Amino acid sequence: TLIGLSIKVKLIRSLPERFKVDVHITPGTHVSEHAVNKQLADKERVAAALENSHLLEVVNQCLSARS
Repeated sequence: TLIGLSIKVKLIRSLPERFKVDVHITPGTHVSEHAVNKQLADKERVAAALENSHLLEVVNQCLSARS
């Protein structure tokens, strides 16, 4: 879920607002693919996750450029 959320956040931040961003787990690649896809598709869950300061910090660390 963290990887999917990080990808979604990166796309939302990088693309103009006119683009709709959908991130899905490829079928058969994750034990909980249905639950993860449901979480990533739910705008309220994504917004709530990004309001969590600790989780937002973790996502930002995933997206930060490393030297």
